[in-house]
Amino acid sequence: MIRTLLLASAFLIPVAASAQDLPTAPYLPLELAIQAADAALMTCAAEGHNVSVAIVARDGSTKVLLKADNSGPHTGASATGKAFTSAAMGRDTAGLAEFIAANAANDGLRDMDSRMVIQGGGLAIKFDKALVGGIGVGGAPNGDIDTNCAKAGLMAIGAATE
Repeated sequence: MIRTLLLASAFLIPVAASAQDLPTAPYLPLELAIQAADAALMTCAAEGHNVSVAIVARDGSTKVLLKADNSGPHTGASATGKAFTSAAMGRDTAGLAEFIAANAANDGLRDMDSRMVIQGGGLAIKFDKALVGGIGVGGAPNGDIDTNCAKAGLMAIGAATE
C-alpha cells in the first residue's frame, strides 16, 4: 500500500524543466534594429525625404527611433505607430488599410489600440516566417515612399520583405 502511494505521488509531483529545455522565442537583436533603421533613414535621405524611422520589438516596445534633421514634428509618432501596428498585426500597414477600406465591418480595427497608425509605411519584421517586430517610416510625401524606405531597412538585415 505504501509503495503504491509513493509511486502515485511521484507522478503527481511537477517536474521542473531546466532552462535548456524551454523553447526560446525569436527576437530582434538591438544591433539589427539599429542597422535596419539606419538603412531605411539613409534610403529616404538619398531621395531627399526627411523622415523618422522606428523599430519595435514583437511586444510593441520601441527599440530604435531615428529622426532625420528637419523632419516634421509628427514623424516620430507616425513612424512608431506604423511599426507598432505592423508588429501587433503581423502585416504591412498599407495592406491593412486596404483590408479595412474593403469592408466597413473591419473599421473597428482602427480603434483597437490608440497606438496604431494604419497608413502606408509600416512593415512586419520576420525571419523565417517568425514575427520579431515591426519597422515604420513616417514623413515622406506618401505611404509608398515610406514603405520603400522600410523595405530597404528589411533588406539590410536579411528580413523578409513581404
